Amino acid sequence: MKRILIALILVATIPSLAQTQEILSQRDQAKLMDEILDDRLKHLLPLLMRREGIDMWVIVSREYNEDPVIETMLPATWMAARRTTMLVVIDHGAEPMEYLAVSRYDVGKIFQRAWDPDHEPDQWKQLAKIIEDKSPKKIGVNKSEHFGLADGISATDYDNILKHVNKKFHPNIVSAQSLAVAWLETRSDRELTIYPQICRLAHDIIQEGFSEKVIHPGITTTDDLVWWYRERIKELKLDTWFHPSVSIQRNEADLIFIKRPQPVVILPGDLLHVDFGISYLRLNTDTQQHAYILKPEETDAPDYLKRALARGNKLQDILIRNFGAGKTGNEILAASRKQAVDQGLTPSIYTHPIGYHGHAAGTTIGMWDQQNGVPFQGDYIMHYNTAYSIELNVTVYVIEWKKEIQIKLEEDGVFDETKGFRYLDGRQTELIIIPRPAKYIKP
Repeated sequence: MKRILIALILVATIPSLAQTQEILSQRDQAKLMDEILDDRLKHLLPLLMRREGIDMWVIVSREYNEDPVIETMLPATWMAARRTTMLVVIDHGAEPMEYLAVSRYDVGKIFQRAWDPDHEPDQWKQLAKIIEDKSPKKIGVNKSEHFGLADGISATDYDNILKHVNKKFHPNIVSAQSLAVAWLETRSDRELTIYPQICRLAHDIIQEGFSEKVIHPGITTTDDLVWWYRERIKELKLDTWFHPSVSIQRNEADLIFIKRPQPVVILPGDLLHVDFGISYLRLNTDTQQHAYILKPEETDAPDYLKRALARGNKLQDILIRNFGAGKTGNEILAASRKQAVDQGLTPSIYTHPIGYHGHAAGTTIGMWDQQNGVPFQGDYIMHYNTAYSIELNVTVYVIEWKKEIQIKLEEDGVFDETKGFRYLDGRQTELIIIPRPAKYIKP
């Protein structure tokens, strides 16, 4: 009874998420997203187009068959492209960039309508005329063999470009893969100001779920907790880009936790793991953390589990120290794995870019089943102002349990020219304890 009373007191002292951070209204979210987009188009895109040597970018998408890139360029109040939407960005060199919408409407504040159906009923002919008038040297279209997010133009739309555009420009039509990836992976200063707050929201929700407020050992199942997270995301008017997962490792003679049938009732002595992400203001998070369920006689997690977590943190440190502009993901992976093995770790590294998409475009550093390198995505070089989910695990033999366990961690961070890599909202270095130890009870 005393333990139950303590747990109730602890629940009462846990700050609610609403007390720590305000989530913007739908109207204010839309306003902020449009401000960020306008800033990116005016100040970031010109730099990227010149870096990648493309002076005209043509993005074509049909309603409900959206190019992943065009989704990031539509106003917040547009839920999809309208009919066939064509966006054209033209770099005139020293002159200001030109942003055209070969559409019946302006697209946001930046892309100005450049098609009058009453004058020219054929939309494709109007696009061809613009290309003829502007005479670009390189016409980038989102066609890519190896980066799905840069392969957004449909076969029909690509064929229509070739059909209608003067054949003298056909040699100038090139893949915009490098530009599309650059646009998707590069974070603006404004985005980097708000991204830590989004990661803080994700961390807060994880901790709220990993608490006695939600978990009642012997009753709550892993599936109960998963669906609590889904409901909580909706209650907070947020979204998620994947279904969360919760799993358990415990002192039993069983297979490693990823093989354990689900759902499982959570018990004292369990090491919990969550994989969780939210979507807010068009940016995504991806986080994996661990919690420990205290046994009745315990006030803290066992030292051997703390040491296991420290080995996971050590692998994180090794990986991020190898980040560098101009390095490929495969170079970073190989160096990090070698150093980790030399230091007595059993590593698995599968770190990915994050931003407008959860598994985003950019430099891939390993996959769980490709620890010797990832073709193409792993050969892409790292650039500044890009964000990553530092996702990895270490396998640790626990003598007390007479078996191996995995510490699976994932935290979001950014790589920039000033500070190198930094976590956007810190990382887990201590196990979350459930219930919270009595020392946190206010007198």
